[in-house]
Amino acid sequence: MAGANSDERGTTERVLALLGLLQQRQVWTGPELADRLGVTPRTVRRDVERLRTLGYRVHASQGAGGGYRLGPGQDLPPLLLDDEEAIATAVSLLVGAGGAVADAGDAALRALTKLDQVLPARLRHEVRALCDAVESFGGGRTPVDPKVLVTLARACRDKVEAGFDYPSGNEVRRRMVEPYRLVASDRRWYLLAYDLDRDDWRNFRIDRMTDVSARTRRFRPRAAPDAATYVQESVTSRVYPHQARFLVHASADTVRAQIPASAAVVRPRGNGLCEVAGGAADLDVVLMHVLLLGHDFQVLDPPDLRRRCRPLAERLLSAGTTSPVQETTES
Repeated sequence: MAGANSDERGTTERVLALLGLLQQRQVWTGPELADRLGVTPRTVRRDVERLRTLGYRVHASQGAGGGYRLGPGQDLPPLLLDDEEAIATAVSLLVGAGGAVADAGDAALRALTKLDQVLPARLRHEVRALCDAVESFGGGRTPVDPKVLVTLARACRDKVEAGFDYPSGNEVRRRMVEPYRLVASDRRWYLLAYDLDRDDWRNFRIDRMTDVSARTRRFRPRAAPDAATYVQESVTSRVYPHQARFLVHASADTVRAQIPASAAVVRPRGNGLCEVAGGAADLDVVLMHVLLLGHDFQVLDPPDLRRRCRPLAERLLSAGTTSPVQETTES
């Protein structure tokens, strides 16, 4: 029985080695594969049939330039990566998760979570060292620890509770949450989670978290708000003492290109119009930002902001028509 298990294990390892070779190069001849694997061409043919049974499309052709070639499958098959390939893939995914590739952050993070699950410990250290050597500038997100991202992504995927220390006022408190989604803005990473102590949904800035850990206790998912919408509305409006809404005479796509997603929510209203909602400590600041977009607009809310438009317009008109005061110098 032990001998049979050993033979089966040897066959499995050899078939995996064959798959790795086919993924390295476009075409291999039978004798080349036999020589690399230390077997006969007949064994190579049998192992190729085993790969086909597993769903890999291995094509064989005769004549000059012929040989074995791995074709695309109907489903994405497992990839075999050597150490250098695994490190390069992990670092590339981290860069993508950080926002270097447009609209790829979430997909990159999901792929990184899967790769991290099977990455040997010796390679994790190398990936971390390489990531520490990467910098970015110009519109990049606030840096976060890749290990924290992976830990939270796993907790969201596995539906297990998570804990972390988080600043609240002048102190740092331990927060226990049911993590739901990671959300990336143009500036930061956020976690949408159900706060078990406050019995409500909250979003947390990941760069402010410390001592992050995932527990083994699973939870039953609750009916949750749309993650991206909830976080965007929170960071653009709910955190400020004043909120305002405007009807802008331009398309939503045009205005979104002018306003960072972390600054305001832009919703299409049809007929080439859109609604802009944002917040600030001073409503005049919001009014000036919308004015500088260069489009006609109306104030929807709050009513007090409508009354501020005329005095502001009069000051601007006066600034453009009044002759400048002549400067005098003392003799």
